[in-house]
Amino acid sequence: MSNLKSGIALSEGEKVVMEIEAELWATSSNPIAQALGWVIRIIYLILGVKKKGIIVITDKRVIEVRQDIICWCLNADKNVKYVLPSSLKEVGYTKTSTFCGCFCQAYHLYYESFTQSTMVLLKGADEAEAQKTVDAFYNAICAANK
Repeated sequence: MSNLKSGIALSEGEKVVMEIEAELWATSSNPIAQALGWVIRIIYLILGVKKKGIIVITDKRVIEVRQDIICWCLNADKNVKYVLPSSLKEVGYTKTSTFCGCFCQAYHLYYESFTQSTMVLLKGADEAEAQKTVDAFYNAICAANK
């Protein structure tokens, strides 16, 4: 088993292409928004609440993992989803201006299927990193469709 943040066990011969930890607290890559997200995260940690969201892209599949922990150690909720290649309609990224529209850009990875839509903030990403992430996601889906 690989040492993944998500705790997902990989299949025989499966290789991790990318593991993306979703930013669930901050609203953008803006340092002020990240600081505010950090403060909110600390308050929640003091209260015993922790949220973790990870997207694992392998050479055979894409997996979404979201975990909520309460009272510092109790697993309140854990959702694991496989994105079915046949249900995927589109994948891409968005670039939005934040903090009065001029200081920082926020990059979000998104993908839509017939049953759901998912969008996550890419932590500390730039245009090249967002493009690399979308390409890796697309290549994993294409390989799984063959």
